[in-house]
Amino acid sequence: MAKKNNIAVKRLPLDPGPAAWNSILPEAQKYPTLTSDIQADWVIVGGGFAGLAAAERLSQLVGNETIVLVEAGRLAEGPAGRNSGFMIDLPHELNSETYAGAHEQDLRQIRLNRAAIDFARDMAREYDIGPDVFDSCGKVTAAGSDKGVAHIESYRKHLETLGERYELRSAAEMKDWTGSDFYQKGLFTPGAVMIQPAGFIRQVAHGLSKRVSIYENSPVTEMQLGADHTVLTPRGKIRTKGVILAVNGHVQSFGFFPGRLLHVFTYASMTRALSRDEVKRLGGTKDWGVLPADPMGTTVRRSSDCMGSGDRIVIRNHATLNQSIEATPGNMKRAAMLQDRSFANRFPMLTGVDMEYRWGGRLCLTLNSVPAFGEVENRVWSACCQNGLGTVKGTLSGMMAAEQAVLGHSELLDQFIDYAVPSRLPPDPFLSIGANVTMRFKEWQAGIEL
Repeated sequence: MAKKNNIAVKRLPLDPGPAAWNSILPEAQKYPTLTSDIQADWVIVGGGFAGLAAAERLSQLVGNETIVLVEAGRLAEGPAGRNSGFMIDLPHELNSETYAGAHEQDLRQIRLNRAAIDFARDMAREYDIGPDVFDSCGKVTAAGSDKGVAHIESYRKHLETLGERYELRSAAEMKDWTGSDFYQKGLFTPGAVMIQPAGFIRQVAHGLSKRVSIYENSPVTEMQLGADHTVLTPRGKIRTKGVILAVNGHVQSFGFFPGRLLHVFTYASMTRALSRDEVKRLGGTKDWGVLPADPMGTTVRRSSDCMGSGDRIVIRNHATLNQSIEATPGNMKRAAMLQDRSFANRFPMLTGVDMEYRWGGRLCLTLNSVPAFGEVENRVWSACCQNGLGTVKGTLSGMMAAEQAVLGHSELLDQFIDYAVPSRLPPDPFLSIGANVTMRFKEWQAGIEL
């Protein structure tokens, strides 16, 4: 990769719809906008899971050196406030037909994922984050069709070969748990954590702000590289010795990994708060999450009254490839139609419950499911491309970027970087047409699981 002296950022992040997990919380703490020229030892670009993990790990490693984190918008308004809130320890590659990969690769990924979850759990303890925001409750993968049950059985056998614990849940047990008689079978695994993603981001940032300077509404527009680097925002700049880019797919806007990143949007809808009568009609338990047996199926989550937010249901499905890193109104319209249908299929007892929020969230994938990671310029590190699992792999990438920047090597880092480079993509428009047609076909194949 040719060395750069000056990087002009091509575009700024643009997210469709509100970040619902953030919108349902009380008003957030505000951090200042950078409006002056300052100096710091380290600059982290991006305030999501990767950026905050990088800030946490850096602060553990560098003693009294100064750390600045800049976020283009408001914390928890971008992808970090738009995901489904599962921190998954087991193999979960969105490019896979079954979430599973090769045996040794899966074992290594489990070790890495669990290290990231443990790191997040340590932050939850350090910053007094309660179970309404960080809940080590495990997860359920569930099926509503015979085809989905076959996926469950395949997944169960794979877990057997990995030596992982699981519990099968019958249709009756799934109904008792969710209130819905949609699901024929579920498979519970205990190692996952469910979070209120916006709440987690907010509380970690608040704790970190005692030793890390955080600036919101301060998008990086340019970087000047040299003996010291200068990071420029619209109203200020930072002189620094080291930069960590924690911007997921937008690392390509900085000129890195051209022709190697897939920019995928996924979409979700969240109901208004349910009334007491609707909660009684639904039944089941108050907090749960279901991942689909089919990778193109529907994720469903019920979240109760975190910080006064009410009892709500989230439906997430549909995916589009948008190499412009912008979703279209047509994408949002189709997603809304699919999610309303999925909600009606699962919760006929809740007819008349409207969706209060609809949104899209940016994912970044590579064809070979590897991150966009490493020192991309002298003292500029990328902790990007989380392959659809931003909570865990973002946390992991941020941790590892800090360790690579400060330590060079560590036992965990050496395991993490043992992968190939991101594969080169086919050219557009063939890539976009082919990928979107393939995803629509897989959604059709998913049938009622969607």
